[in-house]
Amino acid sequence: MSDRLLNILINSFTKILIPGIKVTIPLTLLAFLFSMVLAVMLAVVQVADVKVLKQVSQIYIWIFRGTPLIVQLFIIFFGMPSIGIMIDAFPAAVIAFGMNLAAYNAEVLRAAILAVPRGQTEAAYLIGLTPAQTMFRVVLPQAFPIAFPSLFNNLISLVKDTSLASSITVTELFTSAQQIAARTYEPFALYCEAALIYLMFCTVLTWLQGIIEEKLKWKSKGSQSLLGKKVSV
Repeated sequence: MSDRLLNILINSFTKILIPGIKVTIPLTLLAFLFSMVLAVMLAVVQVADVKVLKQVSQIYIWIFRGTPLIVQLFIIFFGMPSIGIMIDAFPAAVIAFGMNLAAYNAEVLRAAILAVPRGQTEAAYLIGLTPAQTMFRVVLPQAFPIAFPSLFNNLISLVKDTSLASSITVTELFTSAQQIAARTYEPFALYCEAALIYLMFCTVLTWLQGIIEEKLKWKSKGSQSLLGKKVSV
């Protein structure tokens, strides 16, 4: 490796890392939180079997799982202004990523809810909980540990997918690498450096996932035993 290339990589590391911390990470977290709000609603509607709402939920999931994410980004950022709706690049990316991921997270949550033993729901009704209270106080807390590994995997994938935001002018991690590569004419080395930073982010998240999973297993056992005590009383 030449001295020139080494200097470029050293000088560019923080210039790529800082947008990753200031833009990529917030974009990922906001989009994921938005997706979870939508996903819970979509999953609960399907499990509750409310006919019209269930069909709307299924159509939503069908559309967002069946069309490319980059097309959804372009529709929201470039397409919406043609009907009079102007959205800045960053919020447009949050909306697009969140709506796309919600379709996948909803299916994960739906499967997890259905995996909760039917007896838990019956026990909740016996102690006087309403269907809504049963869902949000009994079923979802038990479904979440089941869904957590898949949901967190989707979060890790989202970190990498945020690189698509560069296509709608969001200056995130990959955009910064592209800009430096255009100035220095060293695309291979700089894109590898960007990949390394993505790998660092994903490695930290994977480590965090393992810690949280262990805690959720303990809490899940505790909540089930607690519900059993309430019902026996």
